[in-house]
Amino acid sequence: MKVERSERSYTLSGLNALVREAIEAQLPDEYWVEAELSECRERGGHCYMELVEKDDRTNTPIARASAKCWRQTWQMLQPAFERTTSQPLRAGLKVLLRVYAQFHEAYGFSWIVTDIDPTYTIGDMARKRQEIIRQLKEEGVFDLQRELHIPMFAQRIAVISAAGAAGYGDFVRQLEDNAYGLYFKVTLFPAVMQGEQVEQSIISALERIYSLTSDPSPLAPKFDVVCILRGGGATADLSGFDTLALAENVAQFPLPVITGIGHERDESILDMVSHTRVKTPTAAAALLVDHLKGVLERIEQAETAVSNYISNCLLRQQQRIAQLTTLIPTLAMRMVSEQRHRVELLANRLPVAIERRLTNQKHRMESLELQLKGFDPQLLLSRGYSITLHQGRAVRDPNQLKPGDEIETRVEKGVITSVIK
Repeated sequence: MKVERSERSYTLSGLNALVREAIEAQLPDEYWVEAELSECRERGGHCYMELVEKDDRTNTPIARASAKCWRQTWQMLQPAFERTTSQPLRAGLKVLLRVYAQFHEAYGFSWIVTDIDPTYTIGDMARKRQEIIRQLKEEGVFDLQRELHIPMFAQRIAVISAAGAAGYGDFVRQLEDNAYGLYFKVTLFPAVMQGEQVEQSIISALERIYSLTSDPSPLAPKFDVVCILRGGGATADLSGFDTLALAENVAQFPLPVITGIGHERDESILDMVSHTRVKTPTAAAALLVDHLKGVLERIEQAETAVSNYISNCLLRQQQRIAQLTTLIPTLAMRMVSEQRHRVELLANRLPVAIERRLTNQKHRMESLELQLKGFDPQLLLSRGYSITLHQGRAVRDPNQLKPGDEIETRVEKGVITSVIK
């Protein structure tokens, strides 16, 4: 059945041409648009972007669009943006673009970028940095690293850096060639130091260091400090060091963390939460050398102080001995004089003491003589007592005698001899 139509039909290209004409007629100007980059890639000298707008509460996309920056414009805008913001245009950044609408019959609709305002991106980055800093302070971890102390003998160094990086090589040479002959043991934990993988790569390296440090085995490597180094590279690649997760890991790490990842005028959030921030890897090495040199100087000062103390003690003792040597003759003469005087006193007292002693002994002898006289058997015999003897011994018990024994009985005037029957 044939369908009757009163309306005109169009080819696709013809209809798209109408759309192009309508857009050009209705949107003839350029417009500034705020958006977030969900994709940003360079191809053939041109830059292709995907723009997105997200709901502030749910973070879900509510608008999407494609944008292009042609080669001639991109070659001017790219270096200006990176020079001002210190990082490349990349996914995740919020941007303010000057665009005009373009509809192509074959390729569809796009916004064509003619200008980029880097100050808008800087402001957004600053807001994000301040939000991260605020959150770290609320968590109470922002200043944790500064409560740690670099050990006196900080010689076992864990380094997080790109393998084969020139900055790491400069760091090692600076330590090995120090002018004081100080020894350092350096262990490298390779990590990505630019691009989108920086955060997770460094966190993984920190986890490896922590696992070795906390290993109870006496053979497990132990470390005194951690150095995060990024020598060389563009300033524009520092954005990977401004993340919350990386800052939290470094801030709460149990060892002092020294960072040497940027240039003089650049300070990342990682620098802010680290124990010490220096400009370059060689500056980090110089810091460690100076620290250990300070310890060496303290040891040398202590050695000098101990040596001086011992020398002073010996000198004082020598002086004392010299004084004693001088005093010995005087002291000896004084002692001899004192002893002579004592002898003279004793000599004067000796006759009196001897006479007194003799008198006392004489009285004692007389007393003993009187006591002996009281025990004289003859005195007992004169009082009418007698003594019976058998074989020269006094008889105290008659049962000691037997018939035929001869006994003597002594009386005052003589001796009576008897025989027992």
